[in-house]
Amino acid sequence: MMRALALLSALALIPLPATAQPFTAEQRAAIVEILREALVSDPSILREAFAALEAAEREAEAEARRAAVRAQAEALFRNAEDPVLGPARARVTVVEFTDYRCPYCRSMRGVILDLLRQERDVRVVVKPMPILGPASVTAARAAMAAHLQGKFAPFHDALLALRGEIDEAAVLQVAAEVGLDAGRLRRDMNGAEVTRRISAALNLAQALGLQGTPAYVVGETVFPGAVPLARLRQAVAEARGQAR
Repeated sequence: MMRALALLSALALIPLPATAQPFTAEQRAAIVEILREALVSDPSILREAFAALEAAEREAEAEARRAAVRAQAEALFRNAEDPVLGPARARVTVVEFTDYRCPYCRSMRGVILDLLRQERDVRVVVKPMPILGPASVTAARAAMAAHLQGKFAPFHDALLALRGEIDEAAVLQVAAEVGLDAGRLRRDMNGAEVTRRISAALNLAQALGLQGTPAYVVGETVFPGAVPLARLRQAVAEARGQAR
């Protein structure tokens, strides 16, 4: 029966010659009845069809994202304005979209630190994606302002490690602890340069079709959500191989 259905499906995709006659009403009714009987006798056919459709949709979405990554490669991987964790001239770049108030982003702190310890030719480019309200925007602005003072890495790490709610008071407290110039921080947080950089990161996230944080880009692959260390290392190895 599966072979018969596959044959019918394949035939349906073949364009009829210009001289071919369309199915009659009786023929169409007979085909529908065959399909109905097949589905009643073997419901797994329908499940397989839905599974195949979902798989095709996932692959189409993945390919669309790969195309978007290729189109945005310069902004993703080679923007000299971006804050970087790890060696600046590393062979492989991992791009991280993050929101400091996102619990999943904060849970990835240890994973990223382990990745950098274990993969010495990897750097992580951090893109702010503040989507969880005004406090997220404040934290992202402070992080970008810390980058302008050359202290992004300690500020970023301390903010992700912070327990409890991340609000403006907590952000400013962390800034003081890592030795940031408070006056300059406030000016830069509200300045046009920080606004431009965050807007660029958000536009890039939109171009990639990202719906939430965290999200990672390695090579041409987009990983939405938290990613296990082993999977990130595998993606790094694949990107390293492609680079060769």
